[in-house]
Amino acid sequence: MGFFKKLKDGLKKTRESVVGQIDSMLQAFTVIDDELFDELEELLVMGDVGVETANKICGMLRVRVREKGITKPAKIMDEIAEISAEILSEGGNEMVLNTQPSIILVIGVNGVGKTTSIGKIANYYVQQGKKVTLAAADTFRAAAIDQLKIWAERSGADIVAQGEGSDPAAVVFDAISSAKAKGTDVIIVDTAGRLHNKKHLMDELAKIRRIIDRELPDADKEALLVLDATTGQNAVNQAAEFAKATGITGIVLTKLDGTAKGGVVLAIKDTLGIPVKFIGVGEKVDDLQPFDPEEFSRALFVKEEG
Repeated sequence: MGFFKKLKDGLKKTRESVVGQIDSMLQAFTVIDDELFDELEELLVMGDVGVETANKICGMLRVRVREKGITKPAKIMDEIAEISAEILSEGGNEMVLNTQPSIILVIGVNGVGKTTSIGKIANYYVQQGKKVTLAAADTFRAAAIDQLKIWAERSGADIVAQGEGSDPAAVVFDAISSAKAKGTDVIIVDTAGRLHNKKHLMDELAKIRRIIDRELPDADKEALLVLDATTGQNAVNQAAEFAKATGITGIVLTKLDGTAKGGVVLAIKDTLGIPVKFIGVGEKVDDLQPFDPEEFSRALFVKEEG
């Protein structure tokens, strides 16, 4: 219940802004009609759910209202929560890291909280009793290497690093060699903050992937894109561009507690088909946790007593 409370608190801005408006709108209606659905769709779009996804939610809602014989507008919010959970659950949200070692490649532009997220993910797996090695392959910034070293120390993970300007693929090779020797469970690779239109950075990412595929051909591999929830629909656009340029298996969505744009989670999953695997709702080391669609939907849409 600890993280659910953090999640509910973290989604407060979205709940008050978007869900609060939906709740007020529903209270203003005495019957469920086309006008209600039109207003609901508009409010969902304003909440960064996206036009396509808002339309889908309202379509599914119309069917349920008819099938269940729902006549009171106030009953609709619970149905929205259920639909949200179903959309977010499609395709699964669990990390697949069953081999020893498994490897997580972490991608994202500077400023989204990428290196911090890596530190928190490392801490999560160390707390589960796993041996973790961090690969400091963001060699374009000395600060990124130093930051990752601090996180390694804080979380109890090993780290493999070279100097600023060194070959990122060589760092990854060394990290894999070290992990094999030490019996590491999970390797987490930090990569340079990159934009989709910077070809040389994408080429470098492809080189890292080739090293991973060559050295760990049978390992479970996850490629996580870190996105800043406060950017709303821009996060969806960013994810779409990265997905075109490189394979992504999941999203890490940070800074949900600092925005009223929490609806972007639905837009990312529904329009791109990329599952959200971790969400961050605060600054503390345990404020980044695996994403639970039902908990998220309940925290966002369902009023809890007390």
